[in-house]
Amino acid sequence: MKKEVLFIFLGVILLLLAPLPSAADVMIVRAGGVVNPVMAEFLSTSIDEAGEQSSEVLVIELDTPGGLDASMRTIVQKIISSKVPVVVYVSPSGARAASAGVFIVLSSHIAAMATGTNIGAAHPVGIGGEMDKTMLEKAENDAAAYIRSLAEKRGRNAEWAEKAVRESVSITNAEALELNVIDLVAPDVDSLLKTINNRVVETALGKQAISTKGVKVQYKEAGIRYKILNFISDPNAAYILMLLGFYGIFFELTNPGSIFPGVFGAISLILAFYSFQTLPVNYAGIILIVLGIILFILEIKVVSFGLLTIGGIFSMTIGSLMLFESSQPFFRVSLLVILPAVVLTALFFSIIVALAVKAYRRRPATGMEGMVGMEGEAISDIHEKGQVFVHGEIWSAKSDVFIKSGEKIIVEKVDGLKLKIRQLKT
Repeated sequence: MKKEVLFIFLGVILLLLAPLPSAADVMIVRAGGVVNPVMAEFLSTSIDEAGEQSSEVLVIELDTPGGLDASMRTIVQKIISSKVPVVVYVSPSGARAASAGVFIVLSSHIAAMATGTNIGAAHPVGIGGEMDKTMLEKAENDAAAYIRSLAEKRGRNAEWAEKAVRESVSITNAEALELNVIDLVAPDVDSLLKTINNRVVETALGKQAISTKGVKVQYKEAGIRYKILNFISDPNAAYILMLLGFYGIFFELTNPGSIFPGVFGAISLILAFYSFQTLPVNYAGIILIVLGIILFILEIKVVSFGLLTIGGIFSMTIGSLMLFESSQPFFRVSLLVILPAVVLTALFFSIIVALAVKAYRRRPATGMEGMVGMEGEAISDIHEKGQVFVHGEIWSAKSDVFIKSGEKIIVEKVDGLKLKIRQLKT
């Protein structure tokens, strides 16, 4: 009892002596890649966390080719309603803020770019395929009005912002500063923080002066959850997960009780369907891929001299190309992924499954069934009854025709403990 009290006492002392985690004055997060629900959730959570910690400022290092309109609007709304000043910094050198990224930059309290970066090309595109003229005009007008309102709210160049939407114009960091699209150009984060010191911005709580002198800086990385979700949201990953799901389910159906293939396939399909929520899926493409796999399976059952395999390859290739309809390359499956996947699938069903079927059809090598096809010798005259020597043993046997003692025989059927035989022709 004394030892337990001592351990509890020591634990309390250690907790009291342990330093409390201190909130960072400046939180810096990196947002790279396609603007999607995962990025929207990560940035929204980061903005909330910065507000809870009463951070001096939140810096978003942005590098994006664009993305989904809904996710972009979620991020913009979160920035506008933020109690903490949000700086969107297009970096590092070579980065860009294109399409949806332009809206995010213009919505920030302070817009900055690193040297060697560019911004623009915000014309709306049909993520789920080509839009007709009327729909395109509506989308363009809506986007133009939205980006203009963001630029005017922050006192930035609304005319250029509208051109970025209507004419897809794009400019360098130096041009963006000259045209009043952004507030400053900074080569690195340290320079950025020094430049924004004592600047006054208007947040959701009103005007606020930013003090970055001697601040503590915290880089917040996306957790493993965000990294996994972002990975499976990639169209190439979604495509591979879908195929792995089909493979797993097929294995489970052909080998009931295997468990692992079925569980693995189900998980892969669920993850693929999660990805499909954020991607422009064409379900005709999925049907063609499934048809291709069915044709590969039928090739094993039906003698088609390779025609079913050719049909399967064609169907799966066309389906893979149709799977995601978008003019944006980051929403399409790469040919470098499609071609190996189709070839490996064809080989998988043509070789691996064929071997499995061959093994399934192979004559049993053990048990009574294994006696069928074995050769032996008659040790007595045989018709309705007699005896034979097969597999090192003497068996009772019968035959439809008369067989003389000493003749070679072969087993046709096992009936209980009696063999039905016939004469082995030489």
